[in-house]
Amino acid sequence: MTSPTTPPNPDPNAMPVLPDDAIAALLVDTTPYLSCDECFERMDVHVEAVVADPGHHDPGMERHLAGCAACDEEALSLIALLTAH
Repeated sequence: MTSPTTPPNPDPNAMPVLPDDAIAALLVDTTPYLSCDECFERMDVHVEAVVADPGHHDPGMERHLAGCAACDEEALSLIALLTAH
């Protein structure tokens, strides 16, 4: 039986490295700003509009969804629900 190897101690002065997609999400321009509460209030109308017209644009919702994984996941789930056959 072999003993588990112990990973080296991380350098306490080293800066953490974020993946490129995490950095990009942090740098998304969020104007016009919507809070998550505002986004959820508008979610049903937005999703129904996108399903009815895939070319539908709502800049506030689009910007919020690009920067908020939780709201984006909710929107994608609702779109999948409405388009399931």
